[in-house]
Amino acid sequence: MPLVAVLTSPLPVRAEDYPTRPINIVVGFSAGGPIDSIARILAESMRQSLGQPVIVENITGASGSTAVGHVALAAPDGYTICLGHLGTHVLNAAVYKLPYDPVTDFEPVALVASNPLLLVARKTIAADSLVELVAWLKAQPNPATHGAPGAGTPAHVAGELFQQMAGVKLQFIPYRGAAQAIQDLVGGQVDLMFDQLANALPAVRSNLIKVYAVMAKERSALAPDIPTVDEAGLPGLHVAVWHGLWVPKGTPASVIGRLNRAVVDALADPLVRQRFADMGLEIASRDLQSPEGLGAYQKAEIQRWWPVIRAADLKLK
Repeated sequence: MPLVAVLTSPLPVRAEDYPTRPINIVVGFSAGGPIDSIARILAESMRQSLGQPVIVENITGASGSTAVGHVALAAPDGYTICLGHLGTHVLNAAVYKLPYDPVTDFEPVALVASNPLLLVARKTIAADSLVELVAWLKAQPNPATHGAPGAGTPAHVAGELFQQMAGVKLQFIPYRGAAQAIQDLVGGQVDLMFDQLANALPAVRSNLIKVYAVMAKERSALAPDIPTVDEAGLPGLHVAVWHGLWVPKGTPASVIGRLNRAVVDALADPLVRQRFADMGLEIASRDLQSPEGLGAYQKAEIQRWWPVIRAADLKLK
């Protein structure tokens, strides 16, 4: 999926001069959501390291691909950065026909953090463990429903992986956002959800919905009482919405290095770490915070998720 564009040639960027003006972090989702909050926490800390304002710009539409396309067309000078995630830089390219390539049209800067999903259900389902839930689903005459904020989103694709691994059939119900889906789960209008821990945990703690497992290798520090899928009976059903920073292809390595240092400094800041922990986010290991680490991680996630999407026939136009 080559990017077709006509760009004016930017003036050479010298590392010793960068940055000399404000930097934009572009986010493909509305203000106030989880990824927007991550961007604003990062921006606040990066400003101190870079010595310039770091401004968050929300460009919504097409599951984040409108914003990603905007960054792909930006001058490769380090002043336009994309904060994306599993959906924008892995799943969208397998689901939608895009005017850019999520790998070849960008340079990775750093993997930031991830938020594992929870497998949750309406409170009235007659199953108290993940093993019992799978048995209950198999016994139903009609497919149970699972809600997610849009086709091809991480929550939707997590449901597809669950079906393939558990040998069950679900009916997908799309929503405009996770908040609406959780509301209907509480009200019993849908049966299941695969939602980010930070989104679903308040309803779990209020005893409004059931939780079966965190979809990760290890228990979450924010909810250590919730078992992992490995412990609960479906080992390997790991899904997390991870977040990373990219710049347009052709951005000088010196500029990428400067941005990377600012991100690494931010992720080492105790205040940033605490704010991320309060959101249920797990900060990436130091090796994955490098441009090379994010690049390798993204490619590995493409190899993992694209076959799942193809098997589920989720390709959309």
